[in-house]
Amino acid sequence: MRIAIRHTSRYQYEQPVPYALQRLRLRPQSGAGQTVLDWQVTVDGVAPALGWTDGLGNRVELVRHERNKREIEIVAAGTVDTCDLAGIYGVTNETAPPWIYERETPLTHAGERVQALAADLRAGHGQLESLHKLMNAIHGLIAYRPGTTGVGTDAETALREGCGVCQDHAHAFIAVARRLGVPARYISGYLLMEDVVQQSASHAWAEAYVEGLGWVGFDAANDKCPDERYVRMATGLDYRDAMPVSGVRSGAGAETLTVEITVTQLQGQTQSQG
Repeated sequence: MRIAIRHTSRYQYEQPVPYALQRLRLRPQSGAGQTVLDWQVTVDGVAPALGWTDGLGNRVELVRHERNKREIEIVAAGTVDTCDLAGIYGVTNETAPPWIYERETPLTHAGERVQALAADLRAGHGQLESLHKLMNAIHGLIAYRPGTTGVGTDAETALREGCGVCQDHAHAFIAVARRLGVPARYISGYLLMEDVVQQSASHAWAEAYVEGLGWVGFDAANDKCPDERYVRMATGLDYRDAMPVSGVRSGAGAETLTVEITVTQLQGQTQSQG
């Protein structure tokens, strides 16, 4: 499947900003299940000058603003060919070994609900079966409800409140998987959805390392393993490692962020039904 993506982030400031430093993770890489045909990242129409690959394998770009700005527009756009691997990303030659992703973080700490869910899944199931059951369980325990959680919401809180967005589903899955002793990581990216072209946020899901298979994706928000409609962008221990844009700025006044994302299938390619 050939997918075209355009991701626009527009930062508007109440007062002019004399200095800002932004770190971008907006560049997907070719790998199992996806081939990037073309991709461009621009900030106010100019390509970032400094970039590198971090320790988790993400392509990172750094942008510095030194003028009194009231608006910054970041656009990431391109075309990616994908194929369905039944959610199996596989064994890769990455710098970070799987055991790195066993580490608990503030967003994935094991509170009472995480521990209880892990205990329910620990007995009587094989590893892969337990992970599928975990995905099913989280899908049922956390209702998809935008606006009820924020970027700082941890897995335990999302499970307690019973609502959230894809970020919360991913964190809950990761927290329980790690409690089960399974390396698990956060994936940010894009999802081609039925009859939805305009989106207000990128997508997120989790991957767990399964013996004999390698990394396997689990999208608890949609209760399914990723297929050809998914495009991976960045990887992390949690959202903070994979967030599309992060940074610091000087100056007073409020900041407003508007995100516009279009994900479309190009003509001549057949879309599967999900």
